Amino acid sequence: MKKASILVVDDDQDLLTAVRILLRPKVHQVFIEPNPENLLHILAKETVDLVLLDMNFKSTIHTGNEGLYWLSAIKDKYPHIRVVMITAYGAVDLAVKALKLGASDFIVKPWHNEQLLETLESAISEVKAQTKRSKVSEKKTQEDNPLIGNSAVMEDLQYKISKVAPTDANILIMGENGTGKDVIAQIIHKQSLRRDRSYVKVDVGSLTETLFESELFGYKKGAFTDAREDRKGRFEHAHAGTLFLDEIGNISLHQQAKLLSVLQNRQVVPLGSADPVPVDIRLLSATNVPLRELADERRFRKDLIYRINTVEIQVPPLRERGEDVVLLGEHFLTHYTAKYNKSIGGFEADALQKLRKYHFPGNVRELQYSIERAVIMSEGQALRASDLLFSPIESPQAAEANLADQPRNLEEMERKAIQQAIDRYSGNISKAAKELGLTRAALYRRMEKYDI
Repeated sequence: MKKASILVVDDDQDLLTAVRILLRPKVHQVFIEPNPENLLHILAKETVDLVLLDMNFKSTIHTGNEGLYWLSAIKDKYPHIRVVMITAYGAVDLAVKALKLGASDFIVKPWHNEQLLETLESAISEVKAQTKRSKVSEKKTQEDNPLIGNSAVMEDLQYKISKVAPTDANILIMGENGTGKDVIAQIIHKQSLRRDRSYVKVDVGSLTETLFESELFGYKKGAFTDAREDRKGRFEHAHAGTLFLDEIGNISLHQQAKLLSVLQNRQVVPLGSADPVPVDIRLLSATNVPLRELADERRFRKDLIYRINTVEIQVPPLRERGEDVVLLGEHFLTHYTAKYNKSIGGFEADALQKLRKYHFPGNVRELQYSIERAVIMSEGQALRASDLLFSPIESPQAAEANLADQPRNLEEMERKAIQQAIDRYSGNISKAAKELGLTRAALYRRMEKYDI
């Protein structure tokens, strides 16, 4: 009861005084009010956990049971507030009626103070229990569907997910980098019939030709030099569950042929073995490569596209989500203020305006990192526009400034893009190839061509 706020409404001034004296050392705050017509005005201004409400008043409402009227008014506008009714000994039938209308309990006057305290404590405990249940329910909902956003495009996305998730259809998730394709995949799994089974994610775009088969299909002891024991592949680990293949648009044609064979036959053959192993998986795939580019058979097999793309889900970029940027910003602010133990209450108006105007080429991921950096560096009680720093590389001004320096010759453009990717990753060919959408072998051929 120590943290509770209670409003006592009764036209008996002596009773109000006595109850306030009794409750003041027991609760956080006590409000008293003799006129029930001021009741809703008080609830609108103050945070109240429980109302102790008399059944009859000398008011303008002459029904003989005014308490029922005010009880209904409270529960209609503030359904979360608990109400305990005060009734005379001969009006217990009205108190029972009040319970049916939503009252938590009733107390008959005259009462013993211990009895009143016990009744109020029980009702407040009910408030705490309900709050806890609501938080657990909200947390469970967020875990099953952590998508944040009320924009029309996000409502469409959530509707589509709700339709396809309970099926076993193969789904291709498409969208720009940073839009949250991996989050969508997890949501689909959690809403599927396989939610209690394995969820296995593989970034296939980063697998080399030599690792592709051993990682996905497994191997037997002695299959190659370092194969010192049998090892299951990701397909077997995902058996009866969900397999998520991220960046599938970046795998080579040779890898595509291997993958297609497994998806058609629903069985894998580990390296070093001749015995096929049946697998039962629900396949989710994701790529940032537009479908029109995937449809080019010089890059991607059409028969594999049809196999992985029973249903296509397009994740919208952040710039198309309107006010969702504010909701996401507030979500990340709450998360990082807790993580870094900072006291930042929200955003200044200029910061919100800056969030709304920025185009976020890095999408939700860029917003997340920007808010994290702002929380770490901010020294104020709210984030200001000056706290929000976006990458100058991604800004429109920087893009315009660099436009004049861009080569016009296609070969020179390709050479410069390759050189920049290699420099960006300090010579790491695998990462550079992944960014460029090439295999390592293809990148090496181009490096040789351009003498890089």
